[in-house]
Amino acid sequence: MSASSRSGALPGDPADTVGGAATARALCLLAPNPSPMTLDGTNTWLLCEPGSELAVVVDPGPLDEGHLRTVIDAAERQGRRIALTLLTHGHHDHAAGAARFAELTGTQVRALDPAHRLGDEGLHGGQVIEVGGLELRVVATPGHTADSLTFHLPADGAILTGDTVLGRGTTMVAHPDGVLGDYLDSLRRLRGLAAEHGVHTVLPGHGPVLADALGTVEYYLAHRAARLAQVETAVEAGYRTAEQVVARVYADVDKALWPAAELSVRAQLRYLEDHGLI
Repeated sequence: MSASSRSGALPGDPADTVGGAATARALCLLAPNPSPMTLDGTNTWLLCEPGSELAVVVDPGPLDEGHLRTVIDAAERQGRRIALTLLTHGHHDHAAGAARFAELTGTQVRALDPAHRLGDEGLHGGQVIEVGGLELRVVATPGHTADSLTFHLPADGAILTGDTVLGRGTTMVAHPDGVLGDYLDSLRRLRGLAAEHGVHTVLPGHGPVLADALGTVEYYLAHRAARLAQVETAVEAGYRTAEQVVARVYADVDKALWPAAELSVRAQLRYLEDHGLI
């Protein structure tokens, strides 16, 4: 861990590398799909209770045969069988490989959105999933997308956040499916887990593991408040369209990310309109 990370200069106290063992129950297998939007690639999570023969996979990732088999091989090297596949949300970089993965492993795929399920069982906030002694609690965290979920791994004091919280940078609210008000409520829900229920580790869908869950979520909330203020100021200065606001507010951001920024700006504009602020 770098000195700057130890001193708290980087939000969330990120790990130096991406992939590998993260907690006593969580192993990250990095998909080979790096990009400005996916950072190092998609983090596929292999979860199992120590001593158990059964494992759970969260977010198999893109439809990449090599990656899917790598995940299966990792479980087999540990002497474990994959018994269940879960999705944090339905975006293709997390879920496109799920159907093929289910075929390879003989598992069900459980998700909030029925369109991404394979099998009769879905997911919803408040559920507790138990597989081979492993306990996961399902937390509804809409906002990035309407179907976004977080999985709370209480034995490790960890949360698997998908795209709701990233290991580096901040996420977009994917308007119109994503809603900023919902996203802010979800961040506050995660802040409550971190402050009151012993959650300290973030296992994100992209980027490095974060050791300071509370600091991360507080940074996200402050960042969102600052961006909202910038967007409101831009509108008051005469920048009316989402494209104009992006060029004004995100001028220091790589233009390759402007399409994603535009989705977030549209969500911010809707939020400001709904609250009578513009």
